[in-house]
This record gives sequence, C-alpha cells and structure tokens, in this order.
Amino acid sequence: MTHSSSAQPIPTHEKFAERIFEVELERAVARANEALLALQHSDGHYRFDLEADCTIPAEYILMMHYMDEIDDQLADKIAVYLREHQCEDGGWNLYCGGNFDLSCSIKVYYALKLAGDSPDAPHMVKARQAILAHGGAARANVFTRITLALFGQIPWRGVPFIPVEIVLLPRWFPFHLSKVSYWSRTVMVPLFILCTRKPQAKNPRQIHIRELFVTPPEREKEYFSVRSPLNRVFLALDKMGRLLEHLVPASVRSRAIKKAEAWFIERLNGTDGLGGIFPAMVNGLEALELLGYPADHPYRRRAKKALEKLLVIGEDSAYCQPCLSPVWDTCLASLALMEASGGEPTDDILRALDWLKERQLSDEPGDWQDRRPNLKGGGWAFEYANPHYPDLDDTAVIGWAMHLTGLVRYRASILRAANWLEGMRSKNGGFASFDADNTHYYLNEIPFADHGALLDPPTSDLTARCITFLATVDRVGYRKVIAGGIDFLRQEQEADGSWFGRWGTNYIYGTWSVLVALEVAGEDPNQPYIRRAVEWLKSIQRPDGGWGEACGSYCDPNLAGRGCDSTSFQTAWAMLGLMAAGESSTPEVRSGAEFLLRSQREDGVWQDEVHTAPGFPRVFYLKYHGYDKYFPLWALARYRNLLHKKST
Repeated sequence: MTHSSSAQPIPTHEKFAERIFEVELERAVARANEALLALQHSDGHYRFDLEADCTIPAEYILMMHYMDEIDDQLADKIAVYLREHQCEDGGWNLYCGGNFDLSCSIKVYYALKLAGDSPDAPHMVKARQAILAHGGAARANVFTRITLALFGQIPWRGVPFIPVEIVLLPRWFPFHLSKVSYWSRTVMVPLFILCTRKPQAKNPRQIHIRELFVTPPEREKEYFSVRSPLNRVFLALDKMGRLLEHLVPASVRSRAIKKAEAWFIERLNGTDGLGGIFPAMVNGLEALELLGYPADHPYRRRAKKALEKLLVIGEDSAYCQPCLSPVWDTCLASLALMEASGGEPTDDILRALDWLKERQLSDEPGDWQDRRPNLKGGGWAFEYANPHYPDLDDTAVIGWAMHLTGLVRYRASILRAANWLEGMRSKNGGFASFDADNTHYYLNEIPFADHGALLDPPTSDLTARCITFLATVDRVGYRKVIAGGIDFLRQEQEADGSWFGRWGTNYIYGTWSVLVALEVAGEDPNQPYIRRAVEWLKSIQRPDGGWGEACGSYCDPNLAGRGCDSTSFQTAWAMLGLMAAGESSTPEVRSGAEFLLRSQREDGVWQDEVHTAPGFPRVFYLKYHGYDKYFPLWALARYRNLLHKKST
C-alpha cells in the first residue's frame, strides 16, 4: 500500500471563505484610503487635533485671569469640557482610564471656580473632597505650585529657587541650559524671569482656593519631599540659595534678565509660539507683560495669537491643544497612503511630500548646534514652524517616505536629512529627539524636576526610526551608524523581549518601531533576541484578536502590553511589527486584521477614545486624533500587499 506525499488540496469552502476575506480586506483598505484622502488639506498636508489631559484647558482659563484678558464665553465653553471629563472619584486624571491626579485636579478646580462655578456645587464639593483626601494643594507638583504662587495662593518658598542668574552660568557648571531638553529650556527661561520678579496675577475677581489646603499655606512647613540622597543635597542647596539671594548685585540681576529676555524673544517663533508648545508660550506671554511690553506690542500680539491657534472650539465646549502636529501627521499619513497604493506615489501623496519638502530646515540657527556646531542642517520640525527645534523623529519618517517614492525630486532633501541625522547620533550609538548626548541624568534630581522629564536622552523608538531611514537610503554607506544603533537597541531590550516606547504607548509602540528597523537593516529575524520580541507581541494579543496597552505601563512595567481594551492603532503597530519579523502568515496577524475589519466604521476610519502617547511618561499624555485614521490603514494595506506577494 502506498501513500502520496503531496499536500492535500484545500477544500472548496475554505477557498471560498478565503476569497471573501480578501474581498473584505480590499474593500476595507479602499474605504480607509478614501476616508484619509478626504481629510487632506488643499495644499497637501494633514493636521489632526492633538488632545492632552484637562491641565492644558484649565491653564488657559488661569492664564486669562492672570493677564486680566478674560473671554467669558470661551471660559464657559472650556468649563463645559472640564466638567465633562470629571471622573467618578471627583477628580481628574491624566489619561483615559487613569487614576486620580492631584495636580491636574487642583488646576481644574481653580479654573472652574474662576469660570464661575460655585464651590458649593455638587461637582465642586466632590472634587474638593478628593483633593483634600490626597493631601491638599500643598502636595501638588512643582508646576502647579508655581501657578499657585503666581496667584498668591502659596508663599514663594513653596516653589523651587530658580533665579534668573541661572542663564549666566558657564558651560562647565553642573547646570547649564544646553544640558537640559529643548522643552525644558523654552519653559524655564521665561519662568526664571517670573520666579525672580515674583509677580502677582491680576486675578480681577480675587478668587482664592484656600479651601483646598489641609494646612493653611502660610503655615505649611515643608512643600518638598526628598526623592533620593542626591535630591536631598539639591534641596539643601536650594535653601542656601534663598538665603544668599539678597547678595546678588543689582547689575548682575539686570544683566541676567536682559540675557533671558533676549534668549526667549529670539525663539518666540511668531504666531507659532515659543517652542511650539503651550507651557512655554504661556510663560513667554506672561514674561513679556512683566517686562513691560504693552498689549499692542507685536511680540505680545503674536504670542497671544499663537495660543489662540491651539484652541479647538465647538458649539458647546472647547479645549486647548498642547501643540500642533501637522508635520508628524502628514508624514505618517503619507506612509500609510504609500502602502495603500502598493508603493505607487500618487498625486495626493506627492502633494503631501511636496508640502513637507518646502519646510525642511537647512541654514536656520538651532539649539542642536550647541553640541554639533559644524553640522549642516537638514531636519524638520514637528509643528508648522519651529526653526530652532527640528526633531529627529519627523526627519527620519519624512526622509523614509520621500525615499520610497524613488523620485529624483526628493534626492537632495533626503541626502541633507540623512547627513544631519548621522551627525546627531549620541555617543552610545542611540538617537534622541532634539539633541545629542543630552544625558546629564543627575539633573532630574533638582527640586524643579519632580516631573522627571528634564532631559532628552537617546531612546529605542527614536534610534529605530533613524536606523530605518538610514538603512533604507544606504545600508552599506551608513553601516557603522546602523551597527552602533543596533547594539544600542540590543542593550535596551527588556527582559521579556519588548522595547520601551518613549513617544508612543508604550512597549507595543517601541517593539513595533524596533522590529521595522531591524527588518530594513537586514537583521536575520531568526535571531533569538528578535524571536523574543515576536513571542512577546504574540503573548499579549487579546482574545478579540487586537492589542491594547494603557498609559499605566509607564508607571507599572508589569502592565506592559496590557491594561486596556484593544485599540485600532496599537493593533496596527503590533501587526506591522510582526510582519516586519516575517510573521505575515501567522494566525496572530490574521486575527489582528480581522479585528480591524470588524471595528472599522462605516465612514472608513476607526475611533479610539484612549490616549495614544506620552508627552512625558508618568506625568503628561497625548491623544493624537490621527492615529486611528492612518495606522490601521497602513497595517491592513501592508498585510494585503504581503498576501498578494505570497500568492504570486
């Protein structure tokens, strides 16, 4: 008796089911592609709303009262938004599904009271009880306590000693502006002026929040808790500085204020704002007023306009964005559309890339030159304009998208970007967001840095993105940089096989980013360290076929890859990561695709309510409203293309 060694034919019903799936997949890609194209602006770019927690809109109301430039109608709409986001426990959190956050809740309570809410209203009583149960307003973080000091709610001894003379310190000194991140610099310099001059908010309605203090603020003995032995030393130096401040000569203080003023005015960035970020813009506007610039001065008018551009005003409610993300949205949307088109650079894609090409920064001065003075520029900023601060992430993704077109028209832009990125590599082989070698970790122990995000060190996701681009452009020419980056990534890999995601939530984002880079760099996917990453992604897949990770994993690594329901964008990241590791034919990727097909809306897109990324891990989170528009399209189109490739 003989047996045939040939494979058994696939039953007809299975072929039929597979054909139906392929048709549904193609239809889903077409609908998502059409929906994304419909959201493109006439000049080719994309920009989706960027939402944070309630701290930012609350601070907008506080700013209006600080300046005595109150728009009651706008404040009423922001108040609606704030009330809508109050949690069951009475307070406010930092991300969807997160725990009570004391500092956010204090600012929101104060903003609502300024907007006219009675402290006896049920929602205010509930908020106040929650705040007091967590220690009261004296236990708030540094930024909140600075706001309270500006409004006369706590004494100035309740905030760190950050005199404006800091800007005069030499480079060799343990603290220097070049040793902290770009976002820290732009926030701190105008803040130095405010905390030195110690102004009081206009607060025309003279509204206070003394009811939020367990102990009267003037009798509070200690506003600072010791975080570490080194922090204890810095706290002692902080107290010593306060005692010696009266010895600072008036001429030195005057020179320091003028230097700080010149520094942030050079970076005001027109109507796109200081640093392009809300906290820096607010500090800059308030510092301009304190320095005597009248309301009709061009600097103040532009600074105020920059803040107004961040507002999202609806019929009934409004909120303020932390910044704008047009460049980031446009380059990611371009990659998704490129995958959907099968690699064909359509006219719509080229309009997007041409819009980006016009915004490349080449000769503009930037803070990154402090470490790389002889390096020619070639990066892109995240916002519409922010010439002092191009970032490596946007630059790598834009260059990657441009290179995939194969068109000569982008060759010069790609080369400038690649040369700039190569020159921005840090000593350890990794890449950071805006600077090189921004790794003075001891500075995170100073009293001002209780948020732990003072620095911009190299991270896995940024390193992966830069490797992806450089390997795409010239794997041989950049082999030493790529090899150094891969060594960095291998050292950064977690014990479970995943990678931390600095700019996207969280380990799913980091692992996707790295696996794509390793594929493009030509790494053998069968290596043990890559297999560990693959098995980790598979192990955290949810029963519905999707993937979901909450922002809580930034506080508790045990929640890595878990903590929330499946989301479309994290499912897309996981699928893209697995496919990059050669797993396109696995049931896990198929289940992920089926989840995306089921969760796609009739209008062709997806909708996730959760926050998508950290601004600063553990203290500030973001919701990119575009992530559920382009990432699922990218993943489904990639899956479709690999299926077609396999069948031919």
